Amino acid sequence: MVQIAVTGKPNVGKSSFFNSATSSKVEMANYPFTTIDANKAIAYVTSKCPCEELNIDCNPRNSKCVNGIRFIPIELIDVAGLVPGAHLGKGLGNKFLDELRQAKVFIHIIDASGSTDEEGRPVTEGSHDPLEDIEFLEEEILMWLYEILKKNWAKLIRKIGAEKLDVSKVIYEQLSGTGIAIENIVEAKRTLDSDFSKWSDSDVKTLIRNLLKIAKPMLIVANKADLPSSQKNIERIKEKYPDMIPASAESELALIRATKNGLIDYKPGNKDFNILKEDELNNNQKKALEYIKTNVLEKYGGTGVQTTLNRAIFKLLDLIVVYPVEDQHKFTDKKNNVLPDSILIKNGSTPRDLAYTIHTDIGDKFMHGIDSRRNIRVGSDYKLSNGDIISIVTN
Repeated sequence: MVQIAVTGKPNVGKSSFFNSATSSKVEMANYPFTTIDANKAIAYVTSKCPCEELNIDCNPRNSKCVNGIRFIPIELIDVAGLVPGAHLGKGLGNKFLDELRQAKVFIHIIDASGSTDEEGRPVTEGSHDPLEDIEFLEEEILMWLYEILKKNWAKLIRKIGAEKLDVSKVIYEQLSGTGIAIENIVEAKRTLDSDFSKWSDSDVKTLIRNLLKIAKPMLIVANKADLPSSQKNIERIKEKYPDMIPASAESELALIRATKNGLIDYKPGNKDFNILKEDELNNNQKKALEYIKTNVLEKYGGTGVQTTLNRAIFKLLDLIVVYPVEDQHKFTDKKNNVLPDSILIKNGSTPRDLAYTIHTDIGDKFMHGIDSRRNIRVGSDYKLSNGDIISIVTN
């Protein structure tokens, strides 16, 4: 399962984001280091299910379908807050960084209101510049990998030269356990001098910057976007980081709770909600819902939580959703489950890649695929598209 890490300094709303994305209940409080141990839970990305297009009722096994929207599980990890100097062990830095090893994307939560200082302590709203938080976290993660790679760098250079080893493979072994693939390293070093022995410290840092963009991209989420001081900061941040997402995790939590209590009808990612039991809402609740509607949903087009998850998976990781079936005519598995599984797979993958994703044995016995919509045979070089329904034929 794809793992995404929720990162950031203490007290910016990471746990609120985590709770709203997963409907979990972890401790939340207004002081640094509330989160000591990493919390893991299932969140969902959303994609249009083929069931409505095909006019059939689906019964998913590994996901769920609500009104024609497929909710596909991913793993979200909420880790301890990061402070400047974390790569040197300050705060809970070493613990934080170790817990990021297998994450494929970093969701960097910042306090858009500027009401927490660089270490997460409360300050006057608007007095801290959130742009500084973006820069320091990027630097800390860079230095974390830099320290790992540079630890035995001089010895590695001599070994590579003496034994004529592949530099990409050696770097890969040095970074083992960080979730970085050897092909990521090959791509990341293309811009550097082919003679690795000439690499300066600056070159090594360039290699790591390239690696992070490829293997562990970061998505900036400007949380607390509903607060008065956030608007100007969001505009400033967006100038430098145009893909930044404004968000209000507390608003998403409030909408989820109201939905669970049957007071409103709201689906994650929606731009609006419907009040179901207005007579059961007190004045404070009515004001809160109106505030969310005006200052979050109408202003930003949503709370930003579901948008963040979807963008991380479908844009940063460039994944698509494919539906494997056994009976290409009925769109079922062997137990007659209709559109049973939704698989997240890299854009550009082939039916053979899908076969191996399902099971190694199926991949080894792969012959060809069948596009169930068109009921035609597709070869191993066919490029899968988002929403494809594919039956795998084996020998």
